[in-house]
Amino acid sequence: YLIHAYDDPVHAPLGLRPARMYADIAPAAPHALHMPSHIFFAIGLWDRGAQSNVDSYEAARTKARARDEGLSGGGFHALHWLHYARLQQGRHTDARAVLDTTHHYATAPTVATGYADYMRWYMPLASVMGTEQWDRLGPLLTQMEVDPSTLEPRGAVSVHVGRGLAAAQQGNLSAARTALTQARDALGDDPSDALRIQIHELDGLVALKDGEAERALEELRTAAELEASRPLDFGPPFPVKPAPELYGEALLALDRPADALAQFDATLERYPDRALALWGKARAAAQADRPEVARAARTALADQWSGADPAVRDRLQSLDGAMTSSTDAE
Repeated sequence: YLIHAYDDPVHAPLGLRPARMYADIAPAAPHALHMPSHIFFAIGLWDRGAQSNVDSYEAARTKARARDEGLSGGGFHALHWLHYARLQQGRHTDARAVLDTTHHYATAPTVATGYADYMRWYMPLASVMGTEQWDRLGPLLTQMEVDPSTLEPRGAVSVHVGRGLAAAQQGNLSAARTALTQARDALGDDPSDALRIQIHELDGLVALKDGEAERALEELRTAAELEASRPLDFGPPFPVKPAPELYGEALLALDRPADALAQFDATLERYPDRALALWGKARAAAQADRPEVARAARTALADQWSGADPAVRDRLQSLDGAMTSSTDAE
């Protein structure tokens, strides 16, 4: 109860003591092993949050094997959170391994949990949004046997929007517009803010890539404001791509780094130490002549990526170049 009561970035420090204690209370219970990560995620302690979910998954797998059953919902929950933690650590190869493990269990004949269906479409979207490997979305959705026509609105809208965002990022605006139409059709009369946010995100990105800067910013501003009006959530984000982060990226692309910096800060307030938001903050601060802010974000990201894949760590060099240019300009 205390962990959930403190389960947001504002109150999470109050939950550290119960989080540290709870895993030891029932060391064979998947849920007890997972719960401390609620606090660790809310503080950006990715190593500890990842380990909580490794332990939780292994306990769930042990139970499934002992009972000769499919993986439980708790097991999929642990894989969900572990995947997100690996992305924040820059351990993309490990994140892909988690996705493959999820695929193994989610498509097994014995699976009988709604969480498996959720992970089949959510995890490919989270993987592509977290790594920005836009061309990987189609193959990952195929691997997970995802058919949007069989999904309820939350899944269908998310998959169509994800496909549209990936297409727009690759410059395929025709495919992105088709996905936007499909997402709107799938939304129907659903009043969910989380789904409406995604429609605005895709509409804004398509406009941005099409050179309609003002309309793009209007759509993305609306998405960010809708997200800001929602209660603080916990764990991996939904929508998969936080709206203020996408808004900040658009502002940065339009050479408005000071405004972009404010959006990356807004993202980090809701999702502490999220890697792409830290990356954006460092770039925006450097371009806005805020070198100390840029260095602090770069340092936080470097610490977070201390065990990252080499290709991920190499990205830090481009930040160093941007900050050097900013310092020289002063």
